[in-house]
Amino acid sequence: MNLSNKAKEINPSITLEITAKAKELKELGVDVVSFGAGEPDFNTPENIIEAAIKAMKDGKTKYTPTSGILDLRKAICKKLNKDNDLNYEPNQIVVSTGAKQSLANAFTAILNKGDEVIIATPYWVSYPELIKLSDGVPVILKTIKENDYKYTINELRSSITRNTKAIVINSPNNPTGSIYTKEELFEIAEFAKENNLIIISDEIYEKLIYDNEKHISIASISEDAYNRTIVINGLSKAYAMTGWRIGYSACNKEIAKLMSSVQSHVTSNINSISQYAAIEALSGPKESINIMIKEFEKRRNYMINRLKQINDLSIIEPKGAFYIMICIDKYYNKSINNEKIKSSLDFSKSILEEEKVAVIPGVAFGLDNYIRLSYATSMEIIEEGLNRLERYLKKLK
Repeated sequence: MNLSNKAKEINPSITLEITAKAKELKELGVDVVSFGAGEPDFNTPENIIEAAIKAMKDGKTKYTPTSGILDLRKAICKKLNKDNDLNYEPNQIVVSTGAKQSLANAFTAILNKGDEVIIATPYWVSYPELIKLSDGVPVILKTIKENDYKYTINELRSSITRNTKAIVINSPNNPTGSIYTKEELFEIAEFAKENNLIIISDEIYEKLIYDNEKHISIASISEDAYNRTIVINGLSKAYAMTGWRIGYSACNKEIAKLMSSVQSHVTSNINSISQYAAIEALSGPKESINIMIKEFEKRRNYMINRLKQINDLSIIEPKGAFYIMICIDKYYNKSINNEKIKSSLDFSKSILEEEKVAVIPGVAFGLDNYIRLSYATSMEIIEEGLNRLERYLKKLK
């Protein structure tokens, strides 16, 4: 059968593959410790769950407008004004099935065949594939550790071509946890203005920030940045609502209209119950969210201190999100069970087989000498997992 060449060129998500394998082993009764999950281990706060139950009992289980119910879009506008100093109207908001669909809508709305989109390494695994699905060309810009794996203006200038259409910003970053400062964002905004680029600003981890760092949306830098930025956000990470699938975008009216049109033919509205739950999440009390963030910071600090004590490992210390990247290249070319470790994928498969620990290989993010560990799991599991990691490293010869 002559199937889609475009679909054949899309790489499956390694993060989902490793996580699925770990879950499969657990279901078989294997004692697996998983550092793979990109989701909080906390349950959704009770007030949000109750709002969903009430919506169902009140019969709010029908189709809604494609872009989301008006009250939810108003709540998102209020949130963006309060948290990010951004003023949007409801017709500039599109509510989607998770931030991933918001990104897919954005790329579909702005890209023509051959348009290039700049992405910094390391990147979230789906960026390049979503761009390719929209007939765009991902341009992977290699960043350096000394700059916390963030763009520099010189790097950006070297990557610009006549086909460059957009640039992706992810702050806090998945997988590094790096955060862009106001000064860095200003430089990027000016670069985008000079080259007439659209900015895709993925801000899904904005609430998960530590050490008194502050999230700044690039759309708030200037009027020009506001007009050319598509802000991507959602409730999955900060509100422990990954399974509810609630993402949203905010941008100029022209792009928002195109994104809504795209979504109307792909999925139409997201499920109505999640939308009413989202209103409560954005408008209701935040105490449980603050407790969760403090716990993440406690886990992060423990993992940083513990990993620093392990010989031949180095880490990227995260300022946000809930991941730690660990450099493992000093263990390359060592062997276990007559199998030589030559890559992050080799390492990830081997430690899952040998010690039943699931980690994400850095190659998934374009950084093959690292693995990613999530601390969105209990302290007990973190302690056990790091014990197994140490034990595994001692076995490598």
